[in-house]
Amino acid sequence: MSKRITLATTLLVALAGAYVYGQQFGKEPVKLDLVKVQDDLYVIHNDFVPGNTTALITNDGVLLVDDKYEVDYANVVAQLRKVTKAPIRYVVNTHYHGDHSGSNAKMQALGARVVSSEKARERLLAGKQPGPADLTFDERMRIRLGGKRVDLFYRGRGHTDGDIVAYFPQHHVLAAGDLFAFGDATPELIDYAGGGSALEWPGTLDKVLQLDFDVVVPGHGVVTTKEEMQRFRTSTQTLVNRVREMKTQKKSRDEIEQMLRKEFKWADLHVQMGLDGVIKEVQ
Repeated sequence: MSKRITLATTLLVALAGAYVYGQQFGKEPVKLDLVKVQDDLYVIHNDFVPGNTTALITNDGVLLVDDKYEVDYANVVAQLRKVTKAPIRYVVNTHYHGDHSGSNAKMQALGARVVSSEKARERLLAGKQPGPADLTFDERMRIRLGGKRVDLFYRGRGHTDGDIVAYFPQHHVLAAGDLFAFGDATPELIDYAGGGSALEWPGTLDKVLQLDFDVVVPGHGVVTTKEEMQRFRTSTQTLVNRVREMKTQKKSRDEIEQMLRKEFKWADLHVQMGLDGVIKEVQ
C-alpha cells in the first residue's frame, strides 16, 4: 500500500510540474485571438493556458511581453504579422514558467533579446529550459524602442520569486504576468517550488498598484482594469487570513483544502503546488 501511495504522490507532483514546464499543456498549439488595446498595443490572447502575450508595435521593431509555449510560436508570429512586418526586438519574460517563456529560443533565433529578472533566468537554467534571458535586472529596467518606453519592475515574491511586471507609461497599461490572473478558471497559484509566497504576495501587489495605469493585461484571462487587480489583491490577503484563522482553530489539512477549493476556486494543481506551503508559511 505504501508503495502505491508513494507512486500516486509522485505522479501528482509530475503532473504539477508538467503544467508549469509545458509537458502536459503545450503539446498542441492553441487558438489565438488578437486583441487591440491601443493603436500600437495588442494582446495575443487565448483561453486558459498558455499565458497572454502583449505586443508593443513601433517603427523600430516589436517588444513582446511573454511568448507562450514553443508549440505556439508560429501562431504568435502569424497573429503579429496581421498588424506589423517589423522585426521582434525584445521578449520580456514575466517569470520562468514555460507557458510564458517557451518560445524564447525561437525568438532569439530571429534576433530578439530576451529580458527577465535575474531570479527568473536562474530558474530557467536550473530547469534546463531553452532560451534563458540575454539581459537581466534585479529591481528595475527601462527599454526604449521606436520612441516608446517600457519600464520593468521587480517588486517582490508572489506567484514565484522572480515575477516582474511591464509598465507602458505612455499608454497607462500594465502587463502583470501571473502576479494577477483574472477569472475563476485561473485562481491564484502559489508556486512554492519556484520561490512563491502567499504571505508576501499582497505586499508585492501593493507596490505594483502604486503605478499609474488604468488597463491591465493579466497573466491569464481577458484584458481588464486596475480595479479588478485591486480586488485580486484583496483576495490574496483574504486567502492568507482564512488559512491562518483555520490553523488557529486547529482545523485539519483536509478542511483547509476544502475551504480553498470552495472559497478561492482552487483546483488539484493549486492544492498540489500550494497547500502545504501556505499552511507552513502562515504558522
